[in-house]
Amino acid sequence: MPDHTQRQGNTTEHMLGNQAYTASAQWQTLYEHDKPVAELFHVAYTVADQNSAQRPITFVFNGGPGAASAYLHVGALGPRRVVFNADGSLPRPPVEVADNDESWLSFTDLVFIDPVGTGFSRVLPQDGDKAEKSDDKPADKGADKPDEKAKKFWTVDRDLNALGEFIQGYLSAHHRWLSPVFIAGESYGGFRVAKLCRKLQQDYGVGLCGAILISPVMEFMLLEGNDYSLSGWATVIPSMAATAVHHGQVDTTDSPITHGAKAADFARKSLIPLLALGSTASGEDQQRVFGQLAHLIGLPLEVVQRHRGRIDIVVFARELLRHQQRILGLYDGSVTAIDPFPDRLMHEGTDPTLEGIDRLFTGAINSHLRSTLGVNTTLTYNLLSFEVFKAWEFLPESEYRQGFVGSVDDLRVGMALNPYLQVYVTHGIYDLVTPYFSSEHLRDLMNLNPELQPNLTLRHFQGGHMFYTWDESRQLWFEDMQRFYQRASGK
Repeated sequence: MPDHTQRQGNTTEHMLGNQAYTASAQWQTLYEHDKPVAELFHVAYTVADQNSAQRPITFVFNGGPGAASAYLHVGALGPRRVVFNADGSLPRPPVEVADNDESWLSFTDLVFIDPVGTGFSRVLPQDGDKAEKSDDKPADKGADKPDEKAKKFWTVDRDLNALGEFIQGYLSAHHRWLSPVFIAGESYGGFRVAKLCRKLQQDYGVGLCGAILISPVMEFMLLEGNDYSLSGWATVIPSMAATAVHHGQVDTTDSPITHGAKAADFARKSLIPLLALGSTASGEDQQRVFGQLAHLIGLPLEVVQRHRGRIDIVVFARELLRHQQRILGLYDGSVTAIDPFPDRLMHEGTDPTLEGIDRLFTGAINSHLRSTLGVNTTLTYNLLSFEVFKAWEFLPESEYRQGFVGSVDDLRVGMALNPYLQVYVTHGIYDLVTPYFSSEHLRDLMNLNPELQPNLTLRHFQGGHMFYTWDESRQLWFEDMQRFYQRASGK
């Protein structure tokens, strides 16, 4: 068992341009029945001014589940960021970290939270635990037996409660209960945000001014389609269409976003109705719709027909540029890589947008925490834990465990509980894993009260799952968020 005494946080003073700020990297204890059970590592950036208690504060986390907050921390929001190429593509080694001109610190204090099992966050030894030797090496990605004490945090409900307890405790410890409170999360972190819009207000008494969902998955039933669930096949089509335009595989003068909008209209009005007909669809209708689909997403008609209009993202990523022996990234379809096995039936390589970025964020966050912020610990920083991901219990603890977990109902309740709450949802248009049309589709199904509809904003940018690695997209998003915070804070 790791020795949790071998770590020491730190508080330091820094400058970003002409702005002075304090960086505090610390552990905060979680309790059960008044006994300490875990410590959440977090980094807080605060700016002292005459009205510091009234300054907005934003709690930030990533997703996975099993991802640390490093992606948003040193990728987009924090005062220092890892440097990508201007178009979001990966630079050559070594890693470069620079001042972030688009840091949100200019308009909000920031608290980056690492859930249990990620970053430096760990469960604590309990009375009666047997001492074990451990050098706290990263868990084997193939490990089958995760720590049982940590595993209880790896459920939807306990994870949300841990975040709620942390936020409540932080507001108390730092006298920030009167500050405008925001939450921001990426990917599964967006799922967390939607859930917390209800839970923080209903169970923890934390009133929210704003919630930002970044490349979120809100309803897991939309992540993939099957023979009996149709929406998942349709919601990814606009991202495929935009990606095909980006790679010049569609005969059109439209921009990727304009072509994607036409694909969204097609998905709603033509593809879903055809798929819903199943075997009763006429050959003429199939030929017409499949032909339109092939044109929109740049695939050969034969491929679309073979898959009966149900185009999996892995099929699309393999087939769009197959004639060039290149594959697409699933998290950013604008990124391509050489297909190492072009003659094999199935793709057997890695995803260039998932595996490729680890070296950048691992180097950047370790350098920033240990050198710039002066954190002293022997713990390994778990950037992305497959142990956590594989052990995660998605369905709530109940007698019945069928079905998909979702968060849109919680978002709707949270917005109704607080009619002043502003919600901002954003995606990269080339993200095939959490496609932007999924959120648009869910918005159209939410049936929000007319009074609440103006409180929900959707905006999408060039790029993939982490669209903020694109310089232009990060800059446009920063400008958008400045306006959002002013509106949501009532200032």
